[in-house]
Amino acid sequence: MNNDVKILRGLAYQYAEAMHSERNARIKQLYIASNDLHMIRPVVCIDEIPWGQINVDGSMDCLCEDDGLRGVEWGMREALFRRKYLPVDTYINEYIGVQRAVHVTGCGLEVEEHTIASETDTSIVSHEFTDLLALEDALEQLQMPVVTYDHEKTMAKFNKIGEAIGDILPVRLCGTNVYYNSEWDTIARYRGVMPLLMDLYDRPEHSHAVAQKFFALVASEFAQKEALGLLDSDAPRLHCTPGFTEDLPAPTDGKVTRKNLWGRGTAQAFGSVSPDMHDAFDIQYQIATTGSCGLVYYGCCEPLHNKIDIVEKIPNLRKIGVTPWADVDVATEIIGGRYVVSNKPNPAAVAVAHLDEDELRRELGKTLAACKRNGVRGLDITLKDISTVHHNPQNLFRWAQIAMELAEGY
Repeated sequence: MNNDVKILRGLAYQYAEAMHSERNARIKQLYIASNDLHMIRPVVCIDEIPWGQINVDGSMDCLCEDDGLRGVEWGMREALFRRKYLPVDTYINEYIGVQRAVHVTGCGLEVEEHTIASETDTSIVSHEFTDLLALEDALEQLQMPVVTYDHEKTMAKFNKIGEAIGDILPVRLCGTNVYYNSEWDTIARYRGVMPLLMDLYDRPEHSHAVAQKFFALVASEFAQKEALGLLDSDAPRLHCTPGFTEDLPAPTDGKVTRKNLWGRGTAQAFGSVSPDMHDAFDIQYQIATTGSCGLVYYGCCEPLHNKIDIVEKIPNLRKIGVTPWADVDVATEIIGGRYVVSNKPNPAAVAVAHLDEDELRRELGKTLAACKRNGVRGLDITLKDISTVHHNPQNLFRWAQIAMELAEGY
């Protein structure tokens, strides 16, 4: 037994204990209850973490030399660290997942960007992009994707991991488990945000042509994965939020289709555009794509409190993002018990020298009070996009404790 396998097996026994715990089973039920609109209590999650700033005990340091095994090591170390230091409602997967090796070729344009990082221990950086789509004929360079599946490469990795820890933990092949449509976020990387927004008004025909092209690219890729049997109906997490539900139909005859999956839509660059413009340039495209899934979660960082009437045009809508820049009172009054509120507290709270606990209690308390007052039947509170904790891990640890205290007292 080589050293990498010894490292993995030691972690696997700890992971298995956490995975089989009553706490983990309870968290799964909380996820289901919230997503299915019969909430037991609000769910609290933390994601998109600056790991380099909170590795207080060195337990996040990966030691495996093999790249394939190192990824599994990281996943187990992350789960165990969360379990110890961030005791929110983080679910420990009931298996070690091995992603199928899928190759996507096509596109024809490469993003040109310049990045600036103020911190060296976080992946969150600022970006400046070159506008590659200013001219109409630039769209002609974009090619439809071709999806291929490398079974041999997939099985080689699956067997390697299975041989190392398969007698301790289930090892499972995984595929695409969410139909993700964030085309305007992608377009922003090819254009920059300012040219994109200006053209919505100045050149609407060109903007529609851009939208049509990018939505078609993603639709083609997803349809190919669906036809190749590369979809996966198990989604414990849905872009940092709870994913488990009993309201999605089970696959028929083992064939997973989009009806067995969540659809995920967002247009973060549209936070400052009017409801009519948001509807015309994004929602109308989401209807035929994201809306073809069994359930839909829409919204990320864009405020939607004054746009819920257009968002609910998307078929099978179940969850709506409510960001720090949204009016939570207005949003929850409109949403009521019809949809899950996916609340995103302000990550700036932990980006200071010392957490302001009173202000945090006011922020979360306002959200909880609004949801209770308006009869919200599904609520997850997810702290994400954490670029820094000001090199003070206790900010995040204490945030977790306070948020759980408030959620459990709901």
